[in-house]
Amino acid sequence: MACTALLHDAVEDHAEDIAPGGTRQNAFTVLASRFGARTADLVAAVTNPVYEPGRDEHEQYRERVAASLAASPWARIVKASDLADNAVGLFHTTGPKLSKLAAKYRPLLPVLRELILRPDTPLAAGVKAMIAAQLDNAGTGSPRSSTTPTLAGVTSQASRAVGARSLRARGPGDGPTVALGCSGQGG
Repeated sequence: MACTALLHDAVEDHAEDIAPGGTRQNAFTVLASRFGARTADLVAAVTNPVYEPGRDEHEQYRERVAASLAASPWARIVKASDLADNAVGLFHTTGPKLSKLAAKYRPLLPVLRELILRPDTPLAAGVKAMIAAQLDNAGTGSPRSSTTPTLAGVTSQASRAVGARSLRARGPGDGPTVALGCSGQGG
């Protein structure tokens, strides 16, 4: 999970730097060889689509996120963390860019909420409930009380808990494990 979180935007932003030829598929192949198939698959699940000309990019983004996260419970955690990180940046965004980003992300909030609350999402019930509440607050623009945990804090705690649980649950034949700095062994 740690490698996936660190690499989540790598292919969409730097495929040409990762692999000869610069295609996304080649970049995913390189990630799989360096960090393991699980990491490459999770990065693929959260990578933005190559947009089709003539169609609304935000709509295509939301369609891709909904479909890929429906199929990948672990990718939901990465996307929730990514969304929390992106939301923090919105505090410093003004003008037309703020409206554009709100139009991109706000319609996705109920979809992500539903996916987070699914039984197969690998988070404890209490963590799911806190994330759902934060998504509800973000979607309505409701002010957050000083005692309500932030989505960034919740997902950070969830990522640490899930990472620790996944490392304990894995056996030697279960594939690569997380290595410090993600050097060659993705998890």
